Amino acid sequence: MSAVTGRPFAYHDGVLCAGGVALDRLSRRYGTPLYVYDLEEIRGAYAAYQTAFAAVPHRLCAAVKANANLTLLRHLARWGSGFDVVSGGELERVLHAGGQADRIVFSGVGKTAAEMDAALRAGILLFNVESEPELELLASRAARLRVQARYGLRVNPDIAAATHPHIATGLRQHKFGVSLDEARKLYAGYQSRWLRPSGISCHIGSQILDAAPFAEAARRLAGLVGELERRHAGLHLRFVDLGGGLGIRYRPGQRPPSLRRYAAAVLAGLRQAGLEQGRELLLEPGRSLFAAAGALLTQVLYVKSAARRFVITDAGSNDLMRPSLYDAYHEIVAVRPRAGRRRGVDIVGPICESGDSFARDRPLTPVAAGDVLAILDAGAYGFTLSSNYNARPRAAEVVIAGGRAHLARRREAVADLWAAEV
Repeated sequence: MSAVTGRPFAYHDGVLCAGGVALDRLSRRYGTPLYVYDLEEIRGAYAAYQTAFAAVPHRLCAAVKANANLTLLRHLARWGSGFDVVSGGELERVLHAGGQADRIVFSGVGKTAAEMDAALRAGILLFNVESEPELELLASRAARLRVQARYGLRVNPDIAAATHPHIATGLRQHKFGVSLDEARKLYAGYQSRWLRPSGISCHIGSQILDAAPFAEAARRLAGLVGELERRHAGLHLRFVDLGGGLGIRYRPGQRPPSLRRYAAAVLAGLRQAGLEQGRELLLEPGRSLFAAAGALLTQVLYVKSAARRFVITDAGSNDLMRPSLYDAYHEIVAVRPRAGRRRGVDIVGPICESGDSFARDRPLTPVAAGDVLAILDAGAYGFTLSSNYNARPRAAEVVIAGGRAHLARRREAVADLWAAEV
């Protein structure tokens, strides 16, 4: 069995497998497009985080926006994970999957009153607040419900991290968080019977391949905590939330830091600022938890030779948006490779958009109509970003565990597309 660039997918007897299951068998049984997740890979990533941060009190809050599959959320909850949600819908998904409310952090710049009420009634761990108007609304909702709201301000530390502009979040021109100066003012002015400052957070971006920005963010955040608590008697920010953002290896040559190196950088930043004990570190991994565990299987419909050579698949940008949205790279391999020389092809979908493309001039072994391709590293921001554009039902999802495949979400039927319309 030979691995595919270190991922949990490997060839056995000429067929790509995951968790001991041949993927061509899954494509025949469940059809395509099909998302496939290896549960043991996710479990391993979760355990690796726990080991890397074992030296300090910490809590993992899996980022639901990366993958919201109920089966995966249920397993994470059983392993003791917390969750980072950014909408009322994500909150309800976690609770439906058996997640504990007191392990949920609610982030996001546009929380509504109804979402706040639902989170307050559920008794979540922490609101990550991103503006003064949001803090005012939270104070009024908590007082109305007579429920204490624990909050932490999301601070924008103005740190540049090398990543795509659409997933960079840590600079002052971004919509996220408040400045350090505004945080100083808000912590001083917003504390009451129903509003309790309990933490502080930051998130500097996603798919970051260098540990240094995380260390600097930790240092700045910890320094602010120390300053605030010296100025304001009785203020204790127990939770220090450093978000997520650790990148993965999507393409050859990318070398993300190991979890051990990432943890060492974060902890060094906290120690450099002299942050004392008595804290709980919150981490919100998404991509680094889910991405490598997932693949999108798609069948070749046609091979078309024109000015360029096109491999047209039954999956489109509505199924996996990242290549069209970010020009993101995903390795693409044949489930049953044919013998022959690789040649450059454009791998595209059926959507009526010129941007509906997974790869351009990508070297690929010979393929023909009916062959199945696997788009790798699709376990994060894959299904959660999918849509019904062009009136296309969304894909099915399968979880592989214990050497067996389990249908986690059925394929949508065409009638599902208008089931909510009146």
